Amino acid sequence: MTSSTETGGITGTQDKDYDLIWYVEACLDNALRLESYIQDAERDRDTEVVDLFRKAQADSRKGAELGKELLRTRLGG
Repeated sequence: MTSSTETGGITGTQDKDYDLIWYVEACLDNALRLESYIQDAERDRDTEVVDLFRKAQADSRKGAELGKELLRTRLGG
């Protein structure tokens, strides 16, 4: 979350754009972190947990892709 007084003067990035960049990074970080959790559950042969984490990982990847697409259109790329 950004400061309520920061509107791009310090970072050079508007709050909403900064927040969107943060969101994409958080989704990608979550997808990476879940990979190790999936491996842990696979090692223990816990298919329920594997399925849950794979779904969560897919949702994180989807969120990142949606965020990246929105960034592309908003930032002119």
